[in-house]
Amino acid sequence: MHAGFDVSGKVVVVTGGGQGIGRVYAQAFAAAGALPVIADRHAEAGAAVAAALREAGHEATAFTTDIADPASVDALVTAVLARHGRIDVLVNNASIFSTLTLRGFTEIPLEEWDHVLRVNVTGSFLMTRAVAPGMKSRGWGRVINMASAAVNMGRPNYLHYTTSKAAVIGMTRSLARELGAHGITVNAVLPGATTTEVPRETVTPQQKAAMIAMRSVPREEVPEDLVGTVLFLASEASAFVTGQSITVDGGLTFL
Repeated sequence: MHAGFDVSGKVVVVTGGGQGIGRVYAQAFAAAGALPVIADRHAEAGAAVAAALREAGHEATAFTTDIADPASVDALVTAVLARHGRIDVLVNNASIFSTLTLRGFTEIPLEEWDHVLRVNVTGSFLMTRAVAPGMKSRGWGRVINMASAAVNMGRPNYLHYTTSKAAVIGMTRSLARELGAHGITVNAVLPGATTTEVPRETVTPQQKAAMIAMRSVPREEVPEDLVGTVLFLASEASAFVTGQSITVDGGLTFL
């Protein structure tokens, strides 16, 4: 493997790392020799992922974190810096999606709208704001934001989620401008509908079958399909790639 793709020894914070796609990211970084930090609101889930990685011979830690709470975010970053001395990579993966109900936009309660944007947009802002000073001081950093191919599709009946992920793309582009001179890249990954162990009502069996049929690679998407892109964006190999939105959906959309 070209040395530029090496992420060994990198301290990688994965939000929402206790389940689903985030759990697979944490496992992949550990297997690649990085030091994953699982930040999850669900303490038991995050701790279980970290414990399993340690049992497999990797170094991993978990912290109970609510990314929508500035104090919780600051406590996480303080604890990671105390343990490792730095944060090299931030994967802003945590978001609200699986528990949402598909419905027309006029039926979305305002409280639910606010909560989705608070977690999905403000949470990523708070996390990036907290890690940026340390990355700036070292002149190196990677921020990887998880958006969604739902933005490309203009998916209906899911307006708060789609809007939040479109905002993440805009945030990615502006942050890339602000942080690039400090050796920090900021990119977004746009997954398609991905099958994990997390139950979800936002993709019906009929919708899933239709999306698979429309993909250029006509099969189910799994978290492992996203790993290569994320590892690349976390490495030195992607040093000149920033502000980009990389869609990983099997060729369902091409934006």
